[in-house]
Amino acid sequence: MADGNTLWHGRFDGDPSQALRELNDSLPFDRRMFREDIAGSRAHVEMLCEVGLLEASELQEILEALDLVETEIAAGEFEWAPSDEDIHTAVERRATEITPSAAKIHTGRSRNDQVANDVRLVALGEIDSLTEVIGSLIRALLVRAEDAHINGWYLPGYTHMQQAQSVGLAHHLGAYCWMLLRDVDRLSQARQRADVSVLGAGALAGSPLPIDPSVVADKLGFSSVFNNSLDAVSDRDFVADLLYCLSIIGIHLSRLGEEICLWASSEFNFIELDDAFSTGSSMMPQKKNPDVAELARGKAGRLLGNLTGFLATQKGLPLTYNKDLQEDKEPMFDSCDTVRLTALALTGMIETLEFNAASMKAGADSPYMAATDLADFLVERGMPFRTAHSTIAELVRQSLDSGDDLVSLVQTHEHLGSEAAELLQPGVGSRRNSHGGGGSEAVAAQLEALRERVGNLS
Repeated sequence: MADGNTLWHGRFDGDPSQALRELNDSLPFDRRMFREDIAGSRAHVEMLCEVGLLEASELQEILEALDLVETEIAAGEFEWAPSDEDIHTAVERRATEITPSAAKIHTGRSRNDQVANDVRLVALGEIDSLTEVIGSLIRALLVRAEDAHINGWYLPGYTHMQQAQSVGLAHHLGAYCWMLLRDVDRLSQARQRADVSVLGAGALAGSPLPIDPSVVADKLGFSSVFNNSLDAVSDRDFVADLLYCLSIIGIHLSRLGEEICLWASSEFNFIELDDAFSTGSSMMPQKKNPDVAELARGKAGRLLGNLTGFLATQKGLPLTYNKDLQEDKEPMFDSCDTVRLTALALTGMIETLEFNAASMKAGADSPYMAATDLADFLVERGMPFRTAHSTIAELVRQSLDSGDDLVSLVQTHEHLGSEAAELLQPGVGSRRNSHGGGGSEAVAAQLEALRERVGNLS
């Protein structure tokens, strides 16, 4: 193929303008799919040989050429040509330079089914990588939760950012483990929908040649093969699925980042960040900034933008392939890279931070944090909850208005007394041992369940 000629140059007399070429070319970002593209080409030509469309000698020459192309690209020795508008063009062009037999490499396929299959292969690999990275973060959180449970560390639990009830630190960290385990489940479900080979769908309507798409699917390790060629070349639901999963992961990482920012502040003083996972101020020498956590919070907006942008791209596309679908790769690559890097950094931050148990305890030992426990005390003795709630609320108001010690008011109350006052003593801990609750027994059961789930992660 001469320099400057595209795969479709025969249809036109003139060359595309420079602006069109730059707008049309996807090589700057899709070259990262070279391994997937070459793997697809290997499987395709092997199938062509099996069905009699390639001679065995031709197959061997093509496979050797593809091996050399892969080696050149991986080593950074590949010479890109002006006519290489995408990775598919580049690989085929170079393979044909190595052996004329590679001119048959595109027999029975189109770039439409080729690129769709490449993107599916990339998605499968990215999902496996991301599952491993998120699994590492879950394990880091679980290790810290188990340590916190052994040490009996607890802190204030919040609703509406107001101190509400005392909870174990293990219970708090466990919440993020369960969040991220749901993310792993979502990635697994997205993987199932991406795990469909579409090579063999052709440009949009299949091929008159005796190709066998199921052979290609088996060689590439796909679990199933497409059923409708029109749908196969135009479907990018699996990309949207992955972008959605990554957006939810990003939201969870953002929430974790926000808590780290709060906990690291002077006002909370619940944690001390390791120097390797924080930065200083260019002006204020006393500062230690939680930049990793802040970036985890900020990256969520980027992930949401990639999802909504790609959904908008797809919303008005008629069947089948349209060039708009070239916009699938950049948001997918960017979101995968963003989540992977963010999760890795947060894992290191979680593994190395130090918990300030004294500060957490001081916040959680306020007698007001046990107000609900006092109401439960009255309920256990037969009082309706609404009456109990009103009774305790009146005592809290009286304590706040008069400055009287809440413990003393409880001790002298006709329905409470010294036994109830014991619930207000520092270090009593949560008695909420119902399933999934924050009491020590319930948290112990929860940690056991988490260990089992995490142990089953692939």
